Amino acid sequence: MYGFVSIPPGLIFELIQHPYFQRLRYIKQVSMTHLVYPGALHTRFQHAIGAMHLMSLALETLKSKGIVISEQEQEAVLAAILLHDIGHGPFSHSLEHTIIDGVSHEMLSSLLMDRINKEFGGKLDLAITIFNNQYHRNFFYQLVSGQLDTDRMDYLNRDSFFTGVSEGVISFDRIIAMLAVVDDELVVEEKGIYSVEKFLIARRLMYWQVYLHKTVVGAEQLLIQILKRAKELSSKGISLFATPAFRWFLTQRIDRNNFLTDELHLDWFTRLDDTDIMSAIKTWAQHEDDILRVMCQKLMSRELYRTIMSNEPFPDELMDLVYKRVKDHFKVSDDELQYYVFTQAIHNSAYDLHHDTIKILMKTGEIIDIAEASDLSNLEALAKKVQKFALCYPKELGYISIPAKK
Repeated sequence: MYGFVSIPPGLIFELIQHPYFQRLRYIKQVSMTHLVYPGALHTRFQHAIGAMHLMSLALETLKSKGIVISEQEQEAVLAAILLHDIGHGPFSHSLEHTIIDGVSHEMLSSLLMDRINKEFGGKLDLAITIFNNQYHRNFFYQLVSGQLDTDRMDYLNRDSFFTGVSEGVISFDRIIAMLAVVDDELVVEEKGIYSVEKFLIARRLMYWQVYLHKTVVGAEQLLIQILKRAKELSSKGISLFATPAFRWFLTQRIDRNNFLTDELHLDWFTRLDDTDIMSAIKTWAQHEDDILRVMCQKLMSRELYRTIMSNEPFPDELMDLVYKRVKDHFKVSDDELQYYVFTQAIHNSAYDLHHDTIKILMKTGEIIDIAEASDLSNLEALAKKVQKFALCYPKELGYISIPAKK
């Protein structure tokens, strides 16, 4: 994608070599998306390296425009972007709150950075300060976690490349070349307006065409339901195959409170990746529990549930019809319906008008918001939160249409 990527010696190289970072080689960047776009098998490891590369280009651009950045600051912000996703668990966002209830990947990243920092004798102090948005030069944080950060620039370009969805291609090099800093805040020179517009539109299209594609949503929901069923069976004392790391989370009720009070949980988490989950699912496809076995077989053979999308919540009469058909066809109880029918509200907005907005540096020296500077008529529409609803059910039921509104 970028040609040769240079890895700075010293701290950055040591961080990449760390086992916590190497674990990201075995975690897919876009979870179950490969079931729709077969090429989407890239990893969090690749993304983190790519985001670090774009960060280095951004820093060189800013220094060329007279922004003073010390060697310590440069190393720290490269470390911050490199480790920004280190807390992701198996299948990235899909299982974020299923394996550990109430613990986000951002919190896990922070905990792991603190742990690595102790191991490295405090060499990550400044990186952690930047990562937590506590450094006085705010543009560093904006490059790590803002609406035009190097994280988003890399994943849009990378995910577009590996899925083959050309709508996600952005002019990252043009955007980076147009970056500037005014009063320690990140801005984009006026000449870069159109590239930023393309970036925002690409983000919206990628969400609905890739990340929230209805079949991807259905596959991720099936994966979640498999783990819920496995946890339910495990809580009843039923033996299930699992690797030692996965068994730790499968057999215990771990939530935010007890996770933070027992460091053993974090130890076991650092040993988890996609292979733990897939080896279990592959084995459970032969389990004696009908529900677990069938769900695992469907996922392994890509016989996914049918997913229908709607702009409105699904009416009660439709849900009642689906539930009745499931009970009649599969002879399941009311308690077991949750594994055959599931709904999800999904939402997305490409731009947040109220949080860390993208600022444009006009030729006059005035700084204004991209929404005001742009002549794109639908840019403000991109800021509106779009909500859709997904309904998943077994394909054995055939097509079920949404009743027309009266």
